[in-house]
Amino acid sequence: MTGNFFESETKENLMRAFAGESQARNRYTIAAEKAREKGMYTIADVFLYTADQERAHAERFYELLKEFTGSTIQIDGAYPVDQQDTLEELLRAAEHNEKEEFEDVYPSFGNTAKEEGFLEAASTFFQIAEIEHTHQERFQKIAEMLENGTYYSREEQGRWICTNCGYIHDGKQAPSVCPVCRHEKGYFLPYEYAPYKGAGK
Repeated sequence: MTGNFFESETKENLMRAFAGESQARNRYTIAAEKAREKGMYTIADVFLYTADQERAHAERFYELLKEFTGSTIQIDGAYPVDQQDTLEELLRAAEHNEKEEFEDVYPSFGNTAKEEGFLEAASTFFQIAEIEHTHQERFQKIAEMLENGTYYSREEQGRWICTNCGYIHDGKQAPSVCPVCRHEKGYFLPYEYAPYKGAGK
C-alpha cells in the first residue's frame, strides 16, 4: 500500500466490508437453517455455499488490515436485518443486498482505494463486486423458480438430480421421494444447477 494507510478512508472501508461479509455469512447460515426446517435442503445448500464464499471475502478484507493488528478501527455502517418468513422473501432480500454490494458499495470503496493509492485494496473491492453479482443472479434465479413453481416441476420434460445419492430423474416434476436412497423431494435440484454435472448430460 502506498498512501498513509493509517489516516485513510480505505482502512475504514475494509473494516466495513469485513463486517458486512461476516454478517452476510451469518445471515445466510441462519437462512439455510430456515430452509432445512422447511425441507428445502438444496436451497439450504445454496445458502451455505454462498455463506462460505462470504467468509472467504471477509478473510481477504481482514488480511488487508494486518498492519492494524492490536488496534481498533472505529466505523459507522448500516447493515440489513433479514428475518423474513418465506424462502422466497429471504432469497429476494439476499438478492437485494448482493446487488447493492456489486452496484454501489464495492465500486465506491474500490474507487476510493484507487484514489488513495491502495491498488491491492482497490482490485480486491472490484473483483469481489463481480463475485457479488454472481451471488445476486443465483439468488434471483432460485427465487424466480420458487415463485413461478418451476423449482420442482416444469411444463415440459425436465431433469432433476438427488443431491444425496446422485440419482437423475427425467420427467415433468421431481419425484416426491428418491427411488434409490429414499430421501425426500427437498434433496432434488434442477439438474442444470448441479455442480460437477457430466458434460454429456
